[in-house]
Amino acid sequence: MVECPPRTREVGGSSPPRSTIPSSKSVKSSIPRTGGVKVPEAKYIWLDGRLVPWAQATTHLMTHSLHYGTAVFEGIRGYSSAPGGGGELNVFRLLDHMRRLEASAKIYGFPLRYSPEELASATLELLRANELHEDVYIRPLSYLGYGTIGLVFSEIEPHVAIIAFPYGKYFHKDGLNVMVSTWRRICQEATPPAAKVSGHYVNSVLAKMEALRHGFDDALMLDSRGYLSEATGENVFLVRGGTLVTPPPSAGILEGITRDTLIRLAREEGIPVEVRDVSRHELYVADEVFLAGTAAEVTPVLSVDGRTVGSGRPGPVTSRLRALYESVARGSDPRHPEWRTPVYGRGT
Repeated sequence: MVECPPRTREVGGSSPPRSTIPSSKSVKSSIPRTGGVKVPEAKYIWLDGRLVPWAQATTHLMTHSLHYGTAVFEGIRGYSSAPGGGGELNVFRLLDHMRRLEASAKIYGFPLRYSPEELASATLELLRANELHEDVYIRPLSYLGYGTIGLVFSEIEPHVAIIAFPYGKYFHKDGLNVMVSTWRRICQEATPPAAKVSGHYVNSVLAKMEALRHGFDDALMLDSRGYLSEATGENVFLVRGGTLVTPPPSAGILEGITRDTLIRLAREEGIPVEVRDVSRHELYVADEVFLAGTAAEVTPVLSVDGRTVGSGRPGPVTSRLRALYESVARGSDPRHPEWRTPVYGRGT
């Protein structure tokens, strides 16, 4: 762990000099304050094999990843089997997420100090130490620390942190009004979208902030060819004539674990699934549209570019899959026990 050096006093006991340059910029924004979730502090953060008190888990301002976006991360959820307390806390598809973290690091050639299995064990250790029993969000992060200035990271020590805290809904609406962004999704010719790398998310930030400025809840992005790719942090599904449709990896998507879960559950339920290119106009004539991701879970889309989707309410396929996803994640539906990792060993 690389920590900021302690503030020192000069000989004679005087404090370090203060800057005399005032700020001339206002930090206020005209963008609506929506779409973000305040992070409640927990007791500890797991950092490089140690449980560190939340406020002490810091890093140097010259950290390579802070300057160049060279970090890989995941978003994972843990669900209580009995909302309100008293049940088991199950981490959903924990090892699958850690394997994707490893794959993201491998794509970029970033060193990763721990195996997926070790990181999964560390996650359980952290949740127990923080005495978390309600629904939680878990953020594993592997980043490159303080060592040199410049793009080359071969001599920079890697670090791994895992953060976990209570978490409810990402979108606090039962349905979203979205726009197709003027910003295109990153393409495979420039940066590999299959890697969940922090630097990639500047693309999503641009699209998200554009949507908020125009009064929408979120944005959909097209790929470099003009086909649908994904939302700012979610995969996109359409329903047309009873068939579930979602873009392929070649459209520049991140292959979401929630996306994979829903495709598999839909097929088990007898819902036809097509993974194919989706033209923009199909969003306007779809019977249903919804977003899917770890944070967003299954979130209906009510309109696209001001055009009402279907009846303007969550559709039957969306509602069915949303309920099924939650029941499987919480364990009230016993299918796929391999997807649920119990934290306290009480069973689902």
